[in-house]
Amino acid sequence: MKSVLSALLAAIALATLPSVSRAQQNVNIRGQVTAFDGKVMSVKTRDGGDVKIDLPETVNVNATKAFSMADIKPGMVMGITTVKRADGATVAIDVRPIPPTAPQGLSPFDLQPGSTMTNAAVEATVDSVGGQELVLNYKTGSVKVLVPPGTPMSQSMPGNRNDIKPGETVFVSARAGEGGAFTAVRVQVSKDGVKPTQ
Repeated sequence: MKSVLSALLAAIALATLPSVSRAQQNVNIRGQVTAFDGKVMSVKTRDGGDVKIDLPETVNVNATKAFSMADIKPGMVMGITTVKRADGATVAIDVRPIPPTAPQGLSPFDLQPGSTMTNAAVEATVDSVGGQELVLNYKTGSVKVLVPPGTPMSQSMPGNRNDIKPGETVFVSARAGEGGAFTAVRVQVSKDGVKPTQ
């Protein structure tokens, strides 16, 4: 009886692990600031929802500046969001430099359905039909990414809480809590009309 009970308890514990894991994952919130009192930021999300996000004193706020293909140099570490085109080509939908210390690799990303985040170093830039092609190396592999003209690009730069104002666009990585509460882990806000593209 004792072994049956132990097995049952173990099964229950395993069944609850995925929900615990999901609760600990950060969520990405994109939208427009509607209010900020210095502690809580109200955001109208891109799908029309309204959320409130606690902003701890310890969280750094980054602003945004323009970035272009001309700024890309060999060896630069990039965070590039891509999608697969019908012909199999890997196409960028967001291009931005990231810190050299960022983990490199490929992972699913939520900018668009089916999009992937590629963190990798630039090996080469090649002119191509339909845009420019980046050859990226992420240590365990490489990928060629087509960057069509007009692809959204931006760069993070140091900012402060005063940059968070109604009307500004934000990208927030937040920790989800109980009852729909969110606590910011990372904040990037638009500056001088340049919006976060991720």
